[in-house]
Amino acid sequence: MVTMKEIAHQAGVSVSTVSLVLNNRDEGRVRGAVARHVRDIAAQLGYKSNPLASSLRTGRTHMLGFISEDVATTPYAGGIILGAQRAARRFGYMLIVVSTDGEESETAEIAALKRYGADGFLYAKMSNRITHAPSALTGMPLVLVDATDADGKIPSVESDEFRIGYDATKRLIDAGCERIAYVGCSEPLIAQAERLRGYQAALGDDGRKFDRRLTIDVLNNDPALAAVDRLFNMERPDGFFCFNDARAWYVYECAARRGLTVGRDISVVGVDNHRVFAETLAPTLTTVELPHFEMGYWAVTKLVSMLEDRPLDNIDWPRTTAPMPRLDSPTPAKIHCTLVEKHSVRQ
Repeated sequence: MVTMKEIAHQAGVSVSTVSLVLNNRDEGRVRGAVARHVRDIAAQLGYKSNPLASSLRTGRTHMLGFISEDVATTPYAGGIILGAQRAARRFGYMLIVVSTDGEESETAEIAALKRYGADGFLYAKMSNRITHAPSALTGMPLVLVDATDADGKIPSVESDEFRIGYDATKRLIDAGCERIAYVGCSEPLIAQAERLRGYQAALGDDGRKFDRRLTIDVLNNDPALAAVDRLFNMERPDGFFCFNDARAWYVYECAARRGLTVGRDISVVGVDNHRVFAETLAPTLTTVELPHFEMGYWAVTKLVSMLEDRPLDNIDWPRTTAPMPRLDSPTPAKIHCTLVEKHSVRQ
């Protein structure tokens, strides 16, 4: 087994320097060139860390618990877990993911993670919402993912829902659309309220008055399709901002029934960049991509900075679709989502 002493000898540095680098505690303590040299030597020699020995020495396991109701079982939001895993691996931590189906199982899963000695926790929700963290996590290092702490005390990260609505509507304005409709969601979600507010703000900044007749809030299936159909008949919009890509499908369907071509006769912008809808609709759907990977990666980085009591803003962040907010951003930290140009908006 390769030891730190052997790496130190070959790299020409002290054992303590090797320890800092290989335990990811070199930021601000070891010059970048030296740290890279140490890591290169360790890789060449095939060095493998010993988590058990490290935990016995430091009293920490380098395990993080990821708790969610739906995220772990929803392929659509799997990017949150992927981002969290990528960051955990980078900082030398292991991520343990558990999916719960109610308060009772949630309590049991958290107790199990504590027995295994998890150093800190991530608590994730589907569809950004205000939440109370489980009482079992009181006093534990904790970051919320795609959620807002009801008391505003727990660090959290979420999509900038207002900017989603603003940017999508602004894209339609820039395309020359005169009557821009909003096909929203009838559930009381943060995303619904903020995206509507962003839509209204973009119209206002362009000198337009908000017209309630151009907005509808729907759920799904036949009632949603019928509501969009009535919107076409009564208001004749030429631009549509849709709460998500699934609702954009109703717009495509109603346009086809009227012989209208999306991207020429009407313009449509969705939200999600959902693999099924955004890629299979013809023409492909211009959409705002939700930053699932970014939220997972940021949340773990924030948690590690809390656990190790060190700033990590100066790390080399991975290349992502959306820019990462600073770790010291006000809670909740908001990620400015990226509008992905495809072919459903007039050029």
